Amino acid sequence: MKHFLLFFIIILFNSCQYFDKKVPSEKDLLQKELKAINWKEVDEFPSVADCDKIESKIMRQQCFFEYMTQLIQFKLSVDTLSMLYPELDTIEVKVTIYPNSRLQFEPLFPKDSVAYDTIKIDSILKARLVGFPKINPAIKRGIPVKTQFILPVILKVE
Repeated sequence: MKHFLLFFIIILFNSCQYFDKKVPSEKDLLQKELKAINWKEVDEFPSVADCDKIESKIMRQQCFFEYMTQLIQFKLSVDTLSMLYPELDTIEVKVTIYPNSRLQFEPLFPKDSVAYDTIKIDSILKARLVGFPKINPAIKRGIPVKTQFILPVILKVE
């Protein structure tokens, strides 16, 4: 019993150092966590109902981009854009998906695009790119976030 009591006292005095540690402040923990987050990537990419069934994250992302590109191409294929500008075969469209699932489209033109009436093309895009199905926004740490990406849209298929 003496050995047990002696052993217990030695353990008790040595373990006091573990109770004396300083707890980091809330601000320090917050700053450490914010630095650890990769703000350039999302946990889940935007998606549509057709692509939600796919298990693989990469395949779901690819499905979404292909779906959006095909839908934009279809909506623009019935337009006079290719007739007005026959030399314009591909246009890059910056797509913004907001946390509330709202979409915004913005055409991107090369710096030397004086040959195109950018205002007219922009108004045609805004008029045609409406009525999209519900898009689920991207998710970062369980919260819907705004995402932007650029899709090359082929206007002429030959």
